[in-house]
Amino acid sequence: MEAELGLLKSKIDPHFFFNTLNNLYGLSIAKSDKTPEYIQKLAEIMRYTIYEGDKDLTLLKSEINYLQEYIDIQKIRYQKNVDIQFKKKISDQSTLVSPLLFIMLVENAFKHGIESLRENAFVHINLMHQNDTLTFEVINNFETKSESGNRMGLKNLKKRLQYLYPNRHRLVLESNENVYNAKIILTTK
Repeated sequence: MEAELGLLKSKIDPHFFFNTLNNLYGLSIAKSDKTPEYIQKLAEIMRYTIYEGDKDLTLLKSEINYLQEYIDIQKIRYQKNVDIQFKKKISDQSTLVSPLLFIMLVENAFKHGIESLRENAFVHINLMHQNDTLTFEVINNFETKSESGNRMGLKNLKKRLQYLYPNRHRLVLESNENVYNAKIILTTK
């Protein structure tokens, strides 16, 4: 079970890293003032993925910082006008959660939403933790003709949730017209 869980955790989409490195190359060619900030954020993401990703649990605060770094890089990456929001309402940031649990939903919102849209793209991320309930929600719009892919990431996420939070989680996936809503609800105690 631990070996399979480790394998599921390692299935983080490398698409982001390759695109980020390509964008970093472009920033360096253009001698952009954003290059040092971009490098620092990428280094933080890689550090978290390598060192925190191996742990069973991490602080919710650390997971939030990781997600924020990822979002900040995406904001730098996209040259078009996009509405990206990350709202947090946290009662206790020292709550422990499984690392890298939420990133797949965020990656999907960018990959299948913002990347496919030419204008009016949005990704709204909400994280709420009160009492023993943690709700992580990602809402994004997408191009109707956009392919859903093989959904391997969602399958891996479902398995991870079953292993890590048996009988203490819900994964809700809804698509209405051109808006996708993905929500994870965890009982943290």
